[in-house]
Amino acid sequence: MDNKQIQDRVKKVIANVLKTDVSTISDDANFIFDLGADSMQSMELIAAFEEEFDIEMDEDKALEVQTVSDAVTFISGYFNK
Repeated sequence: MDNKQIQDRVKKVIANVLKTDVSTISDDANFIFDLGADSMQSMELIAAFEEEFDIEMDEDKALEVQTVSDAVTFISGYFNK
């Protein structure tokens, strides 16, 4: 899976969890400051990413991910081993 596919799916998940339009999500958007995610939604995002990509993320490391591009890089690490 290439980074563009991962990015598209990441944005789709974010739009779903945060109830926003996927077209408003930029690559460098911060989940909290730009997209308005609270701590509960951050946990929901992790769970949704795990489900979407069929992976089990390290929760502590996943919580350090702050932006859309960080999430794409983090998730791509599970496929590019």
